[in-house]
Amino acid sequence: MSARDVVLGRVRRALADVPREETPEQVPVVRDYLASHSPADPVGMLAEHLADYRALVHRTDAAGLPELIARLLAEHGSGSVVVPAGLPEGWLSAVPADTVRTVPDASSVTAAELDAVDSVVTGCAVAIAETGTIVLDGGPDQGRRRITLVPDHHIVVVRVPEQVVESVGQALPLLSPIRPLTWISGPSATSDIELDRVEGVHGPRTLEVVLVRE
Repeated sequence: MSARDVVLGRVRRALADVPREETPEQVPVVRDYLASHSPADPVGMLAEHLADYRALVHRTDAAGLPELIARLLAEHGSGSVVVPAGLPEGWLSAVPADTVRTVPDASSVTAAELDAVDSVVTGCAVAIAETGTIVLDGGPDQGRRRITLVPDHHIVVVRVPEQVVESVGQALPLLSPIRPLTWISGPSATSDIELDRVEGVHGPRTLEVVLVRE
């Protein structure tokens, strides 16, 4: 008997007493497990886990955000930045227009043109403390998924504490499954069979997360 036969046999036995006319929607699923482990400082846990994943974490307030973004772009040597249509206007107010070219998130921008852009600045939908994950859902301040996957440098702004949840279980009800969700846990990276780490394979090589306390 194969492993497949064993598994299917167990499934059949488990379903033996289920009426044929019954559908999954008719039986409520008990979800009485803990939604999170209630960390004392979710924002601090998020920052710690992001750093573990080699993301660069910065903290500021709303007033200091424009200057910080301008500094991060300058330190990266960025001469161009992709801007989602709904990005708050003030976020890039300190970026010098004569040295940094802004590229709109438009359908007319080709993949080759996007690949030539140095950085992208976005907001996020939610951030998960226990896993150190940033979730994007294509909202107005995040833009199309491609603008956060092609440029090599991503600056993502997280409003704390309101955009930080403790666990994946708390994040899921806040997200729509029909939207283009991108879950980011650190910079893009992979390892081959010899465990040689390569960064920037399927997304930005450098991820900078700005925690902004309103």
